[in-house]
Amino acid sequence: MGYPPIPSVPAITDLHYHQESSSPSSNSYYNQTNCHGILYTAALSILAALFVLYLGFHLKKNIKKLNHRRSHVMIAYYLLLWFSAILNLTWCCLQAWQCTPGKKISWNLLSLVTESGTLCLEISLVAFLLQENYASGLETLAHTFSISGLIVGADILLKAIFVFGFHVPLFMDGETSNGGKWGMWTFDELLLTCTYGYILFVHYSKWRDKLPPRPAFYNYVVVMFIVNSLALFACALAASGVGFGFWFYSFIGFCYHTLYLPFLYITFLRDFFQEEDLLLDNAYYSEMRDAGFFDADWE
Repeated sequence: MGYPPIPSVPAITDLHYHQESSSPSSNSYYNQTNCHGILYTAALSILAALFVLYLGFHLKKNIKKLNHRRSHVMIAYYLLLWFSAILNLTWCCLQAWQCTPGKKISWNLLSLVTESGTLCLEISLVAFLLQENYASGLETLAHTFSISGLIVGADILLKAIFVFGFHVPLFMDGETSNGGKWGMWTFDELLLTCTYGYILFVHYSKWRDKLPPRPAFYNYVVVMFIVNSLALFACALAASGVGFGFWFYSFIGFCYHTLYLPFLYITFLRDFFQEEDLLLDNAYYSEMRDAGFFDADWE
């Protein structure tokens, strides 16, 4: 899910671009309204960097647990999480590329790669959990990533054709009046909203037994359904030319780039890495209880 940044923040980088080109079409990408101020970029980058620092702080301990547990699924998703987090941090720090002469292609490529990493993580996770047998085998993992790879590949190919073939400014937030841009994002959000909505429908139907019995999974689906529904609503407003739609869609994008990966980690991965600590705490508690340390509590 790719979001343009909030367009209302003042520009800080594009002060002399009118000297680079005199044509209105060229200057449409390079003017102050297309860029963001240092406060916006700093807020976006700091929040993304905090999550990378958090992962780095626990890296040594998590690697030991992954080596000990030898879960191919968790290893794959942990690596993909790191890949997505670093790409996302890079994307957040290089917001000025949108209005830097000669960086248009680089920005579009970076945006496509960043989105592909996050989308692959999002789709593969749902695809894996929806399987009736979600063991940690390599065959299950390969099947999951083959499905998500096809979907992500088709999505990135379609957007690359739009961006480089038809020159639709999907990732240029200053271009708010392009119909093709909002049509693409509306279609993208509609697919995601329908996917999460279908999962919720099955959960409350007679086929709910085919879904994984994990409360965290449904909490995740509910949150993502709400987020994508709001983004779809914002796209509809933006496509109609409503100014609030531009701001609201960009605000959702800001939240997505700063909160989605931490939310996914807390929902699905944190318990895996803390499980042994909890088991150890329970073992200590049992030993102390058997030794009579808590007998006074019952007196």
